[in-house]
Amino acid sequence: MSFLRNKVFGNLNLLGVDIPKMGKFISGLSLYMSDKKELQKQMSNDNRFPFGSNRPIFDDRYAESGAASGHYFHQDLVVARKIYENKPVRHVDIGSRTDGFVAHVAVFREIEVFDIREQKSNVKNIIFKQADLMQLPENMHNYCDSISALHSIEHFGLGRYGDPIDYLGHEKAVENITKILKSGGKFYFSVPIGPQRINFNAHRVFSVNYLINLFSDNFVIDSFSFVNDAGDLTENVNLVESDILRNFGCHYGCGIFELTKK
Repeated sequence: MSFLRNKVFGNLNLLGVDIPKMGKFISGLSLYMSDKKELQKQMSNDNRFPFGSNRPIFDDRYAESGAASGHYFHQDLVVARKIYENKPVRHVDIGSRTDGFVAHVAVFREIEVFDIREQKSNVKNIIFKQADLMQLPENMHNYCDSISALHSIEHFGLGRYGDPIDYLGHEKAVENITKILKSGGKFYFSVPIGPQRINFNAHRVFSVNYLINLFSDNFVIDSFSFVNDAGDLTENVNLVESDILRNFGCHYGCGIFELTKK
């Protein structure tokens, strides 16, 4: 039932209708008005802070103290920690979240970021390079000893970011990442996991079994962690066949691999 509800809410959201937000607006409006009235009463004889424009915000009253769950929160911390511990000579990232994972890494070391989109910002320890990883120049072979692609490969070839349509874009990206990485180097990889499908044009979702087979020729799996549908992290789990075939119970989870190139 909850899956169906989320699907309906998701479809309405695409049309600009946010049902949960509407509910919070209705319940929060009366509280906003009473709070404003109380504040006006308290400041009746004090003009040091006059009212400016109204900026009503209702969501924060009902939220937790920050979001400490979900795909990005957990994967960014897990992989940044591994890079800190492994101390590679050169680390390259492929299209991961700049204001999450990339920023985490840039706190303690230099990181090169390759993305098909342009990036004009100039930030210490972050070197931006515009590149299409489905078309790799030869001078990029054996380029680094550490590479990451967190929640990015699932988009390759779907046109969402202006990239050319390519049904096998994700496989070409992994093939080129393998060429970029030196033998013995580390590859940190995450994508959505669950029943295999394309949610066009947002992303692909991969079965865990498919991913294991995708890596088997060129990589050793050092560790596997996952974020479940509720947004909770389970680290360093054993890849047992029964769990693999059921995608660790995920419909839209996040699989996080640490791999070493053979």
